[in-house]
Amino acid sequence: MVRAKKHLGQHFLDDKGIAKAIVDLLSDECSTALEIGPGEGVLTEFLLERENLHTHVVDVDDESIEFLHERFPNLKGRIHHADFLKMDLSPFGEQVAVIGNFPYNISSQILFKVYEDRDRVPEVVGMFQKEVAERIASGPGKKSYGILSVLLQAFYDISYELTVPEHVFRPPPKVKSGVIRLKRNTRTSLPVEPKFFKAVVKTAFGMRRKTLRNSVKGLLRGRELPEEFLNERPEQLDVDAFLRLAVFLAEG
Repeated sequence: MVRAKKHLGQHFLDDKGIAKAIVDLLSDECSTALEIGPGEGVLTEFLLERENLHTHVVDVDDESIEFLHERFPNLKGRIHHADFLKMDLSPFGEQVAVIGNFPYNISSQILFKVYEDRDRVPEVVGMFQKEVAERIASGPGKKSYGILSVLLQAFYDISYELTVPEHVFRPPPKVKSGVIRLKRNTRTSLPVEPKFFKAVVKTAFGMRRKTLRNSVKGLLRGRELPEEFLNERPEQLDVDAFLRLAVFLAEG
């Protein structure tokens, strides 16, 4: 059997112990899972061992798809040759967990799509470049806290689970990797339009070294910010504070 080739910045995990630990992070509540970029199926192998989990895999690479069909004939009809970033998730049912050793160069885009499909994606377990994983899980007051941190933490409880060394991949990346888990919280809606909230967060972090008085000036329409925001920088605001800011700006 020919091995799948590395593509899209992907590094294949060769350590089955770590692979099992990643899959074990997926809660028993999940009945359907979609694995992104399975490559040679090191995670897939353990996903298929879970009796109550209906597993699908998606990969954009021709050779990986061919390899997966050969290795997992029992996955027939559940191997999708597609780009996850362009996929409609509705055919997978009302709820589908997302899991994967994500290609580094599209990992942030994967999470932005998760954000857009948050009502359908109750859980995510993913491996990222370590600094990206830390950024997503970090809280206010840290330099790593940013746009994706705020957007995702508005709807998910996020935990940094484990650090994965370079040598367990083929080929070894130049950086360590980190595994995080996102679990949908109880928030079902925002007090403002989600697109506007996203715009406020992106605008604020667009000039993260400046105070909010300056960074969101274009959204103020001549008004003065409430005192609680005047001298704050975006990385100092938690999700609830960002929501209060967005409500104020929307009312203008």
